[in-house]
Amino acid sequence: MELRVIEKTDEELRIEIAGEDHTFMNVLKGELLETDNVAAATYDVNPEQSGGQTDPVLSITTEGGLDPLDALATAAESVRAATDEFADAFEAAA
Repeated sequence: MELRVIEKTDEELRIEIAGEDHTFMNVLKGELLETDNVAAATYDVNPEQSGGQTDPVLSITTEGGLDPLDALATAAESVRAATDEFADAFEAAA
């Protein structure tokens, strides 16, 4: 997975996540929206309106002094924990 920061401020982050689609992006966006002090999280994969861009661009807006990179790290860790939990439950059921 390749990441490219497009824009970063104290409260906003736009980052391109190469090779991903709606499946992963919806999960990550959902975790971001559950993260304290994340005011908004969305992504765009519309190549016609974004100059030919086909990889998703994730946009995060935070508040309360939370760095958006820290919010992304927290959400990514939550996704990993949920995936590990699912894998363990699947193994136990098999």
